[in-house]
Amino acid sequence: MAYPDASADNYTNSKDIEYQWAMKCHDNADVHYSLISSLEPAYLHLSAFDEEIYKHFKSSFPDLIIDILNEDELKSESSKKKWREFCEEYKVDVEQYNFGTLLRLDSSKDYNPNNTTIVPRIQFLAIEIARNREGYNDGLRAKRVEQHKAMQS
Repeated sequence: MAYPDASADNYTNSKDIEYQWAMKCHDNADVHYSLISSLEPAYLHLSAFDEEIYKHFKSSFPDLIIDILNEDELKSESSKKKWREFCEEYKVDVEQYNFGTLLRLDSSKDYNPNNTTIVPRIQFLAIEIARNREGYNDGLRAKRVEQHKAMQS
């Protein structure tokens, strides 16, 4: 059944739903940062499909610099098209594969408004799995240990 004014322009987002989404994103980011800054990232598994995602990511984006992402490059029209194709391959296997997720642009820094962008969950997984395996998240654990020592002094 078609609705006469089914245009997206006729609908608005509920502030409650937007707030709930923002809280879920924040909670996910908080848990992720706690994990990568507390444990050795190379041993973390972010999904049941880490190996498959990593191999697919490396073959699809072999030249993508992941330690410090260029947001403009990441979200260019040509990049969006490639990422859309990548993401759609996980439509069935990865739950909420396209859920908006916060991604750190600079892997050496915490989540903060100047260091985050919103990407589909599978894009977050691909980049963070690669960062974990390639050692880009390793420094966060050392930083946390130093901060903890400084607080105890």
